[in-house]
Amino acid sequence: MDRKSSTIYFFFLILYAVAYMGNAVFLTFLPVYLDSIDLSKTEIAALLSFGPLMAILAQPIWGSIGDRSKTKNTILQILLFGSAISVLLFPLSNHFVYLLVIMCLVTFFQTSIYPMSDAITLEYLTETKWNFGPIRLAGTIGFALMSVGFGLYARNQIDSIFIVYSLIMLLAMVISFKLPKVKGHQASGKKVRIWVVFKNRKLVILLLLSFIVQVSLGYYYAFFPIFYKELGADTSLLGWSMLVSAISELPFLLFADKIIKRFGVPLILLSTAFFAGVRWLCFYLVESPYLVLPIQLFHGAIFIVLMVTMAMFINEEVPKELKASGQTMYGLISLGIARITGSILGGMTAESVGMREVFLYSSLLMFLALIAFTFIFMKDMSLAKKNSAKTS
Repeated sequence: MDRKSSTIYFFFLILYAVAYMGNAVFLTFLPVYLDSIDLSKTEIAALLSFGPLMAILAQPIWGSIGDRSKTKNTILQILLFGSAISVLLFPLSNHFVYLLVIMCLVTFFQTSIYPMSDAITLEYLTETKWNFGPIRLAGTIGFALMSVGFGLYARNQIDSIFIVYSLIMLLAMVISFKLPKVKGHQASGKKVRIWVVFKNRKLVILLLLSFIVQVSLGYYYAFFPIFYKELGADTSLLGWSMLVSAISELPFLLFADKIIKRFGVPLILLSTAFFAGVRWLCFYLVESPYLVLPIQLFHGAIFIVLMVTMAMFINEEVPKELKASGQTMYGLISLGIARITGSILGGMTAESVGMREVFLYSSLLMFLALIAFTFIFMKDMSLAKKNSAKTS
């Protein structure tokens, strides 16, 4: 790498590290804050679900704007600034309706930050010899360090999540100005509809499998902090659990490109369903908060594998005019619809049978998905071989 290339690489690394520090603060500790102001589990589930509901509306909008803008970088900067400002409105009232409105406002900006960042990064990297894994790894490291650091700080300062998150997003916005410009390919007037991507059968099947696994993650992200608290953990131990889960992502991120090339996307996504099933079953059985820490190691074979594998696959499969829309579409499915489904259904079920039992149901769902999609992929492979034999 020449000096200029090294500098650009450095800014990508720093952007991801800082942006995911914000994710650690907001995603991990918001349920704890909501619980601390005495909201019911149903109200918490509703708040954490209506945010992603707004994401369903926002993701296609921001994706389309990104593809049609002069540069995608400008849209990313708007998203970061909007998140930084809107989150400061959160602590002004504990009234449920007010919190609902602010949650939707924050999510309108916040959920598209990471798909837009991925669209910019992956498209730029296709013109270089760099791999996406190490850059995304910087995000994991940032998430891990902030989870522990803020977990220790937030023992008696849980309401500080909003100012801390705002400052982090503003810093990320400043860093984003140092990135190379990546243009929107529909800016010249050529229009390509997002529905084109759904003609790709393999992509649709992978999106469906990913959606099912993300539904179980939706329940986890909404209720694990509260479940862990009921096991006897404080915010410090919650931070350490997030550190363990973040560290578990390192092996895949270091070798993501080689792993995907070696095993293929279908097999990798099937593995996420298997490991998710094992993880949720362990949560159902665990009694000690300290035993949760080793269970969190399964995280590195689930969430990050889904997000990176699908981001890379979408970047390769969709037309260049839909690079941003493709990434935000996946964000809509994984961070929007799936999170809503997992949070609402999980919250309602937890009210009637308990949070622990929902992890058991989630485990059963994962193993059923594993069986069903293994059959689908094997059938597709068999058809592909027959068609290949006919044409040869």
